[in-house]
Amino acid sequence: MGDIENPWHSRPIDVHRWSDHPEVAGLCDRIWDGYLPSDQTSGPKPKTAFRHQLRVLVLDLYVAWLEDPELCIGVSMSSNYWDTTSRYNALHISKKIIPIIHALDHAGLLDLAKGSFSGPFVRGNRTTRIRASEVLRGWFAEVTFQRDDIGRATGEELIILRDTEEGLVEYDDTDQTIRMREELRRYNEVIAHAFIDIPVLDAPRVDDVAIDRYHERTRRIFSRSDWGMNGRFYGGWWQSLNSDWRSRIFINDTPVVEVDFRGLHVSLLSLEAGVELDGDPYEVSERLLGGVPTQLQRSLIKKLVLTAINAGSKDSAFKSLRDGFPTGHAGKTLTNEQLERLLAAFLERSPHLEDQLFKDQGIRLMNLDGQISEWVHRHFSDQGVPVLSVHDSYLIDYTRVGELKRVMAFASERVCGAALPTSNEFFGLDEVDPTAEHVQDYVTWRQTPRSEGYLQRLAEHERRIGRAVEPFTLT
Repeated sequence: MGDIENPWHSRPIDVHRWSDHPEVAGLCDRIWDGYLPSDQTSGPKPKTAFRHQLRVLVLDLYVAWLEDPELCIGVSMSSNYWDTTSRYNALHISKKIIPIIHALDHAGLLDLAKGSFSGPFVRGNRTTRIRASEVLRGWFAEVTFQRDDIGRATGEELIILRDTEEGLVEYDDTDQTIRMREELRRYNEVIAHAFIDIPVLDAPRVDDVAIDRYHERTRRIFSRSDWGMNGRFYGGWWQSLNSDWRSRIFINDTPVVEVDFRGLHVSLLSLEAGVELDGDPYEVSERLLGGVPTQLQRSLIKKLVLTAINAGSKDSAFKSLRDGFPTGHAGKTLTNEQLERLLAAFLERSPHLEDQLFKDQGIRLMNLDGQISEWVHRHFSDQGVPVLSVHDSYLIDYTRVGELKRVMAFASERVCGAALPTSNEFFGLDEVDPTAEHVQDYVTWRQTPRSEGYLQRLAEHERRIGRAVEPFTLT
């Protein structure tokens, strides 16, 4: 049995893996018959058969191994955690999974690092970590079923309510939650039928971010047990990339343009204060930090202001800001005095926001931008058109940018009472005269060489959906 050297290199167990592939069933029967004691079937009959619970566990171990052989799965070993009636447990996985894990560990099929608990809410607390052992990895390497043979359980919950400590909260459905779930189901369906990729990548990965169809499913998450807090859409791999990589995304083999709400949360707070923003709120005329370029200074001010909007105190905001930068970054060593200087320069331009900082406003404002995204998603889902949301910005193929901007204006007016300002680095083809001389140059410039891996993924997508992807071409 191998040692897990870094138990923090992990993700939570996914209890919604499923496959009816005969070889998957055969592998799980082999494990059950050879390594699970006969008393595993004792006790009340579960909603999901014990063998099927083993299958869910083995499938998630297999998926983690495919992604990264060193990746661990975090799993609670408390019987109180496993609620078979929970809306977040569509396959009704029960506490029976705990002795199953122990039996696999005893049989040498798992590497396991026990969880740690030092007291309520202690930062170092963690669940038990498991991963496939060398023996089980060898079996995985021999199977002929593939990642595409593993799907997800029907009825997996998409509308998530959490409490302050990030625990899942049960709730009764209302007309609102039913509507949100159905709209999100339709949105995910549109995304699943689109080919979303980056042509220059031979392997579908940017650093540690997997950019494949298995990381596209979107959920909506509300916080603090309150439907008025958060409510943003999370899950698409594009949300984990920086703006440079996002600009290289193609949707259905067509380049994208990203349109963002300019200074969204600052705009929302200004709107509530009855003040119309003039220009870029993060740009100041003077250089406040010696040796720091103007563009980096703007970036630091922006991050400082957004952190201050989210924080409950100035001390926590300054600490959080510095903690968010990697070692060697200029922001890591900013002193409180320097941060005060940057903040004062921002407030000189936007004095109406002084009383809005350090008041834990962010999570409330996230609910407003979540409502805006809901309108944007609904409009394009009704047309079967994929749009990728990144909280305060959206990516769409470059033939529909003007339409997206009109929808964003409409959505923000419906939610906030006024159309909020937007910006985009590249223009959309529906925003200009298609016969203009520069349009052909722009179309040519936005094209990029397609790697072999990208073309293979495109062909696989076309086989899966049963039709060819038709990219935009300028006629």
